[in-house]
Amino acid sequence: MSFEQFHFKPFINEALKSLNFTSPKPIQKEVIPLILNNKSVVGQSKTGSGKTHAFLLPLFQQIEPLGKVQVVITSPTRELAKQIYDMAIDIAKYSEEPYKIKLYVGGTDREKELSWLNSNQPDIVIGTPGRLWDYAIKERKLLIHQTKYFIVDEADMTLESGFLKEIDNIAGTMPDNLLMCVFSATIPDGLKPFLNKYMNKPIYINLIKGNLTPLKLTHYLIKTKGKNKNKLLLNLMHTQNPYLAIIFANTKKEVAEIATFLTENNFKVGQIHGDLTSRERARMMRDIRDLRYTYIVATDIAARGIDIEGVSHIINYSLPLDEEFYIHRCGRTSRNNLSGVVYSFYDFDDDFYLNKLESKQIKFNQVDVKKGEIVKTKSRNRRKEFIKEVINKQVKVKTPKPKKVKPNYKKKLKRKLKNRK
Repeated sequence: MSFEQFHFKPFINEALKSLNFTSPKPIQKEVIPLILNNKSVVGQSKTGSGKTHAFLLPLFQQIEPLGKVQVVITSPTRELAKQIYDMAIDIAKYSEEPYKIKLYVGGTDREKELSWLNSNQPDIVIGTPGRLWDYAIKERKLLIHQTKYFIVDEADMTLESGFLKEIDNIAGTMPDNLLMCVFSATIPDGLKPFLNKYMNKPIYINLIKGNLTPLKLTHYLIKTKGKNKNKLLLNLMHTQNPYLAIIFANTKKEVAEIATFLTENNFKVGQIHGDLTSRERARMMRDIRDLRYTYIVATDIAARGIDIEGVSHIINYSLPLDEEFYIHRCGRTSRNNLSGVVYSFYDFDDDFYLNKLESKQIKFNQVDVKKGEIVKTKSRNRRKEFIKEVINKQVKVKTPKPKKVKPNYKKKLKRKLKNRK
């Protein structure tokens, strides 16, 4: 299958050629024809699956440069919104008639952007929910009442970030015949009322079935009970030689504390979390892409904006609260058929959580750091396996075998009872 079957406009084909795209990826094969036929879509796919082009390409096919808002695309982080914007520009630049494409995210010149909207409207607007709500609902400068296409990207992360109310308000301002497409790694229960409210019989596409994490990814568990986690992290890092590693923590405070500790121990580390200003985030992303850091400490939400090649190691300083986010974290590494490793710190309280991951076909290797080396240790399940084995043996010993029953015993017993009478 090639892109030729979609009969794209010449400038789109030119863009595909410049991007070295020869054949559509699985998510693109599914989504492109649906959007071209004006079908609502709820798509689930892994990170790095080609999802963004799956909706951008047909959208450019469907609209013309008219100087009014036709497409609105939301993304939960500035970095992700910027990536979508850059991809859209890379396609639009081949069009003879220029498309007006605008990026609206926090940390930019708000007054300048609002002033531009007084006399202009973009054909395609891409942004974070908060800033889009500000311009469209609060200020009423971004005129979205005639929007044809509404794309909600990373919907599960949008819900997790608390932006679903803004998305709801934005969608409520759009026309009834709106075509909405939602893309999400997972479909949590909290998202379903929103989907039911705005989407009429959407087509669900799930390409995350089967192996949820890359096949060339190795998962390691390191027990933390009775250990100082910071020292354990330091010892682990001394045994590794990553191209680029991401250390995940669950809170901004934890990220800052880990980064400070590692800096004090002569590691140059980058930080990605929600308290960084727009300028700091842009500089940090530039430094990461320039490989000025070997280690990055990040929260889940911020890490969605890290779309760079070469992440070889993931270290879960803290396991994410939702096991689905473990999958997201793993998706940062082992891309393009490369191998990767994930080290996760855990305690006995995490047993149920780890069992759920194992039920998703994730195989863990139990290890520890001793004398500057990674060594194998006994499985965390060995006690349960031992108890099960002991119980099975006891059951065999205590359960008496039934006595052998002679043939026709019922007839003989009946005869004896009759004789007694």
